[in-house]
Amino acid sequence: MKPTLPFLFGLLSLYFSSCQTPSNPTTASVKDVMDGAVTRLYKTLKPEQLDTISQSYVLHFLTDDEKKVLATRYVTFEVDAPVTVSLMRHQEQKVQPFWLENSGFKKTDRIVKNEEFTYEVWQKNFDAGKVELGINGFDKHRPVYFISVGPQKPGDKVTISNVFPASQTLDTMRVGAFTYHDWSDLRLTEVPESLRGQTLFQTIRGRAREAHVVGAFRKTPNPATDQPDQILLTWSGDPTSTMDVQWRTAATVSDGLVKYWLTGTTDTLTASATAFRMEDRLLQNDRYVNRFTAGLSGLKSGGTYGYCVGSKSGSWSAPASFQTQSASATGFSFIWFGDTHKSPDWGSMARKTLVRHPEIAFYSIAGDLVSTGLHRNEWDELWLYSGGIFRQKPLMPIPGNHDSQDGLGAWMYQEMFSLPKNGPKTTDVPTEQTYAFTYQNALFLMIDATSPVEAQTAWIREQLAGSKAVWKFAFFHFPPYNFEEDYPDIRKEWCRLFDQYHVDMVMSGHVHYYQRTQPMFAEKPVSSPAQGTIYTISIGIPSEHKVWPDADYAVVRYKNGPLYQHLKIDGKTLVYTCFDQDGKVKDELTIKK
Repeated sequence: MKPTLPFLFGLLSLYFSSCQTPSNPTTASVKDVMDGAVTRLYKTLKPEQLDTISQSYVLHFLTDDEKKVLATRYVTFEVDAPVTVSLMRHQEQKVQPFWLENSGFKKTDRIVKNEEFTYEVWQKNFDAGKVELGINGFDKHRPVYFISVGPQKPGDKVTISNVFPASQTLDTMRVGAFTYHDWSDLRLTEVPESLRGQTLFQTIRGRAREAHVVGAFRKTPNPATDQPDQILLTWSGDPTSTMDVQWRTAATVSDGLVKYWLTGTTDTLTASATAFRMEDRLLQNDRYVNRFTAGLSGLKSGGTYGYCVGSKSGSWSAPASFQTQSASATGFSFIWFGDTHKSPDWGSMARKTLVRHPEIAFYSIAGDLVSTGLHRNEWDELWLYSGGIFRQKPLMPIPGNHDSQDGLGAWMYQEMFSLPKNGPKTTDVPTEQTYAFTYQNALFLMIDATSPVEAQTAWIREQLAGSKAVWKFAFFHFPPYNFEEDYPDIRKEWCRLFDQYHVDMVMSGHVHYYQRTQPMFAEKPVSSPAQGTIYTISIGIPSEHKVWPDADYAVVRYKNGPLYQHLKIDGKTLVYTCFDQDGKVKDELTIKK
């Protein structure tokens, strides 16, 4: 499921732009109306009443002007000839859009199908001029409606213009077309002859969130206060001389500072932080928080630093410490997890890893850090369960499909982390979601597999061709070799480069089991790690697979988790060990060059 990024970012900015409901209803957007409605609901209802909201209540609660906006400003466009608009509504949507029949749409006996869903076809004739359509509903029904537009008079040519959202993409209604940009391999399988050849308006499932209030309100188990928490280390620059620090406070704390000092000295330095006001409007007990990011530079290589975070007039965190990379190749180790999904089971295991392996340089997570990436309460759970291990060791993650869900992008993931901005120079790949860094004698390619595959191939080639690292690793969420889902595009575009430039290991997740392959070259097993790339998959949460077919490329597999991986590099020797939550060795491998 690979979204088209410019389209998604346009909708994302439409959905998450920060503004208040204007007094003039002629300029209000769907988001304006829903922001204002949610604010009034918080003032009107008790927390327990928010869970009882129904569509009928919402329609009674909204003003006539607000309902008009919701009925007419979800999709708009102009046509230069009379047209018939066909609206494909998922048959299993329990409550139809409130405006549909009232605006003159009539249900037909036609149906449209794709491989997963069946849609009933509603139609309405429009004169030349402006066409205005409303929201999908007040629930979060993910298979949102889509439309096609054709001339009322067969043979007439219709020009469509002034489309809103401006990033909306158009295609041709036909068997084989896809409708959801975040699910481009879900294609139409049945299209009535009368609709074929019409202009298809493609959409994304995430648009169901734009007016979501029925069954929508959530709570975080860990609301922000004026006391800094969720303290997190990352790198966006050179690990020998820089460190980035992020943390959270309540939105009432307006400024952020880091105090830091080289252990053994008396000089205390300070660094100012930038603040991002993060909103999750459906998080009823913590709608707004501030997330701070400070970049520390000019640090001593191999130095141990103490630090604390806070504000000029507010509270300060307890001191913690971190260590910069040594300037010489003294050897290092790191730990990586497969999917973590904000699980308390993963958190219990993760906290133990720092006790067992206090020497590690950093952590990584191979995607799906949480289960719903646009729910901030899930991020709050992730940081709560981690027990503060990332305030001592940097976390260098990559996103998975759950972190970038329903085609709305991974903006909340992006605001959580300060990461290198050295990824592909294309709008198809968001900044900081694909990046590279070098630690001592190892290159790490951190690749966002939820972004278009081909758009990243040239960047991967450039990174590998220009590297003199002894060890080369690639992290991305979707595993090229597994029995659940096929990724021929990744094998074609990326794995051939891993063959050409000899990437030593690839780390992935997604399929919720553990696997280490034989060394692979040209999609076939070879006899030695010197001749091919080893592909690994892991899972950081409890799991169980009932279906378990053979995989001739696999050396070791486990159906269940949670597990974690520890890699130690000493010059030209690599020791790879997989542990279970109790610290029992489940898999191990030594590679010498």
